[in-house]
Amino acid sequence: MTIASAALLLFIILDPLGNIPVFLSLLRGLPPKRQRIVLARELLIALGVLMLFLWGGKYALELMHLRQESVSIAGGIVLFLIGIRMIFPPPEGLMGEIPDGEPFIVPMAIPLVAGPSGMAAVMLMGSNDPARLGDWSLALMIAWGATAAILFSATLLYKLLGRRALIAIERLMGMLLVAISVQMILDGFAAFLPGPP
Repeated sequence: MTIASAALLLFIILDPLGNIPVFLSLLRGLPPKRQRIVLARELLIALGVLMLFLWGGKYALELMHLRQESVSIAGGIVLFLIGIRMIFPPPEGLMGEIPDGEPFIVPMAIPLVAGPSGMAAVMLMGSNDPARLGDWSLALMIAWGATAAILFSATLLYKLLGRRALIAIERLMGMLLVAISVQMILDGFAAFLPGPP
């Protein structure tokens, strides 16, 4: 996997366009200056969490005696479920009930930006090829930077594209996520199946 393909995968998983309506509703009651401060704080927390999973994931797997194939299959299942929810969102929205007040860590940083699928993806990248942790960090920074740029211009994008276009883009990203998740599951199972004689 190249840095560009890893960054694209992470960008799709972070789903900034799908998060625009949720972020706007969470920040609606705050003054504009405070909105930017809260958004920056939450994005930095999410980046810190994802970097922790990227760099510490290999050791966590060793500590729990989990094989990489198991995490690949589990990560694929989580991605598949998130992708299905992106394509067919429940009536209460992708993340369900959202608490009142200024958001802190939950739900903006975790699970909207750094969700289980993102954590599983970076953990897999770091544990599958630990020699390329620098490359994966760069890919994560690129995806996170693009996500931050989109979320900081959320109000403008919402006015420009409208809710219907954002929903259509989210459905498309959900389809891509489902395809990626199926590949992850197949790769995980392929490691358990015997090769050709």
